[in-house]
Amino acid sequence: MDNRGRAPDAGAMKRTGTSRRVANRPVAVAVDVAVVGTGLVGATLACALARSGLTVAAIDRAAPADLTDAAFDGRASSIALSSSRMLEAIGLWPRLAPHACPIHDIRVSDGRVRAAAAEGTDGRAGTSRFFLHYDHRDIGDAPLGFMLPNVDLRRGLDAALGAAEAVTRLAPAEIASVERDDAGVRIVLRDGREVHAPVLAAVDGRQSTLRREAGIRVNQWRYRQDAIVGAIAHDEEHGNVAHEHFLPGGPFAILPLPGRRSAFVWTDRPEVIAAAMRLDATGFDRELARRIGDFLGKVRSVGRRWRHPLGALHAARYVDRRMVLVGDAAHAMHPIAGQGLNMGLRDVAVLTEVLVEQVRLGLDPGAPDALRRYARWRRFDNMAMLGMTDGLNRLFSTDLLTVRLARDVGMGAVNRIGPLKRLFMRHAMGTVGELPRLLRGEPA
Repeated sequence: MDNRGRAPDAGAMKRTGTSRRVANRPVAVAVDVAVVGTGLVGATLACALARSGLTVAAIDRAAPADLTDAAFDGRASSIALSSSRMLEAIGLWPRLAPHACPIHDIRVSDGRVRAAAAEGTDGRAGTSRFFLHYDHRDIGDAPLGFMLPNVDLRRGLDAALGAAEAVTRLAPAEIASVERDDAGVRIVLRDGREVHAPVLAAVDGRQSTLRREAGIRVNQWRYRQDAIVGAIAHDEEHGNVAHEHFLPGGPFAILPLPGRRSAFVWTDRPEVIAAAMRLDATGFDRELARRIGDFLGKVRSVGRRWRHPLGALHAARYVDRRMVLVGDAAHAMHPIAGQGLNMGLRDVAVLTEVLVEQVRLGLDPGAPDALRRYARWRRFDNMAMLGMTDGLNRLFSTDLLTVRLARDVGMGAVNRIGPLKRLFMRHAMGTVGELPRLLRGEPA
């Protein structure tokens, strides 16, 4: 990272949201926070900061129209209850609610995919043992969470960013250089425009350029698994129930969407996923049916299917001089619990609260103690979720009889012990621990 030179005084430029002009061309934008990366987490951060009274520069190399194209991302995301409360608090939920499907129940089973008909079975889904059931009525009226197609979330965020006067959108834009020193942050774009801010939020994904240039090491590993994500239509109602089948190759999730549609996440060995991706529609639907079973009636895939290699990472530290890592730039995990996006949104809630408090007190939002507070607040939570998802995947992605018996006994015990099960449910809802105000549904 080139830290030579000095940015304009952070205090003088703070909260202006203005541009300096040379020959009628804006070349410098001064804001409270520069957000680099406007994916799901970065765009939410920009909206949350703007809603809380801070000025933001939202920088991304991709054009907004590319990010909101239905073909860009075929996934759907699990939105925990606490995350939905934050989206409500920052004014986003009314745009998103019409596209969201509540999750009322989660049912977990352990089983095996049956062999093909030639081996003496009907080729449908194999035997499975149901051993864990989360019912939202056990802890109140609120759903456990929601399923929301990523394209609808992106479009809602795009509309909110476009309507936010406190947000200066710079996209598509390529960063030429970043300078960070005690005075502030200076970002120079390749077209000559500049952004000045007291603090930089790096939300530029798993392969974060800003993280690498800052010399922040990561601990990362690749699972011997890939995933196919897509959507299915089915004849029967899903009843707002999410299903997770633990199979030897990896988990298979069926997640409810509005109407008689569901999202699926099929995790398996790379060679199995590669073979599945080569199947025509008829063959692919047959393989889906073997794993899903017949409780949804006839199932058929709709739209494209996407293949994703699976891995995890965790940054050695979340902060550098006047810079914080947020979302996948700081941590990325296995999708087994559907918590990856939610952990990024929890980062957003904490960082927003920390920065807003600094500005309201007239303090420097990029001060080291403020950024360290964010890191301390988020680090343990993220590490715990990384450890849990990694452990669950390793525990369930095996067909060893002794391991299967032990885990079934353990999960069955959780299902029978009411207080313990309710605690696990609240963890899934994101309502456990020291929650920042946004996750409680309160303004930051």
